[in-house]
Amino acid sequence: MGELELQDRNSLRRVAGLSTELTDVTEVEYRQLRLERVVLVGVWDGSVTDAENSMTELAALAETAGSQVLEGLIQRRGRPDPSTYIGRGKVQELSDVVLSSGADTVICDGELSPSQLRNLEQAVNVKVIDRTALILDIFAQHAKSKEGKAQVELAQLEYLVPRLRGWGEALSRQAGGSARVGGAGGGVGLRGPGETKLETDRRRIRTRISRLRREIKGMRTVRQTKRSRRARNAVPAVAIAGYTNAGKSSLLNRLTGAGVLVKDALFATLDPTTRRAHAADGRVYTLSDTVGFVRHLPHQIVEAFRSTLEEVADADVVVHVVDGAHADPEEQVRAVREVLAEVGADRLPELLVVNKIDAADEETLLRLKRIWPEAIFVSAWADRGLDGLRSAIEARLPRPAVEVRVTLPYDRGDLVSEVHRRGEVLRSTHTEVGTQLHVRVDEGLAAELARHGITERP
Repeated sequence: MGELELQDRNSLRRVAGLSTELTDVTEVEYRQLRLERVVLVGVWDGSVTDAENSMTELAALAETAGSQVLEGLIQRRGRPDPSTYIGRGKVQELSDVVLSSGADTVICDGELSPSQLRNLEQAVNVKVIDRTALILDIFAQHAKSKEGKAQVELAQLEYLVPRLRGWGEALSRQAGGSARVGGAGGGVGLRGPGETKLETDRRRIRTRISRLRREIKGMRTVRQTKRSRRARNAVPAVAIAGYTNAGKSSLLNRLTGAGVLVKDALFATLDPTTRRAHAADGRVYTLSDTVGFVRHLPHQIVEAFRSTLEEVADADVVVHVVDGAHADPEEQVRAVREVLAEVGADRLPELLVVNKIDAADEETLLRLKRIWPEAIFVSAWADRGLDGLRSAIEARLPRPAVEVRVTLPYDRGDLVSEVHRRGEVLRSTHTEVGTQLHVRVDEGLAAELARHGITERP
């Protein structure tokens, strides 16, 4: 499944992006933008290392969207210029770089206000987008499921509403009838300035937003029903969360054989995948892969994907995957924990897993072991440390509440299987009258055992 999706993705590199004039808001890919030859621009107020890491990540995002990065400019200042994001002198320098390199797009490492976007675009005479628009564009390319597409479209539309602008005829008034003194005429009761094209677009967008929210709410109900069914069956849930491209899907594939798409790219997978796994003592639990996080993840994405991120908030354990080969893994952890806090998942037990140890240098690994002494160090690609990871996950699974000694007749093999699936078997022996078990189970299963066997609570 993952290999087929990867082949399909590589065979088509058209990039769906952002244009401010709508033609049809009924599709996710209603905006078209050439993201081919780009210049990156950043404003920073910190260390040089932080600025370089941020620009490197922006370049990776641009390449994920199908761009060719030509140049990168950084300006040090306390805060972005309220008019053009960068200062007046840097605007002229940027304009010269765009002209000399032949770039067709400028990407800013931050979220621009509508006025900053308009002013900077007028100054450089090419398309300008910000980090938020770039991430939304990547999400639009990679979303596959109906829920994922609806969530991305909702985020795109909410981002677009305050940034609508038009040119020429797009700003004209819409009115019928013959012209009269004082404005266009449309017949009795309809004379007046009419409605602009922008106002019509905004109304259509808001109508579409309302419809998408209703659809996503319905999908959330289906997801909650599945979660409640697992809760009734006392199936523990483990959520795999982490920075984008940290190796979450690779770990899920290694632990469960899920066959999820694996690619060395940012936001390669967006749609959550849940698979069943078995503990060493026979208990069943679920592992769920979730959407990757990134620094300054657009709030529109967090809100639109809230129903998906609730998979993390409702889990029993969060496996937080960190890219050990990344230039700044501590910043990755901070960014992920910030998003987890937004969805209420910061209160859950966290198992920190440092992945890609085969690609990290020894000095970095020693430093990370000092910082996170409880972390598990693994390599999903090289199949190293996974047994220890499985044991660590199983040790953190919630233990069934009731400890029971029960003897089940041999004709109730179904109950024995249910105990192994839902409970923790401490001891199992066979006697003349049936299977004697010493187990930990939930209250519901304990009552079921009491009806069909001879029980004795320790």
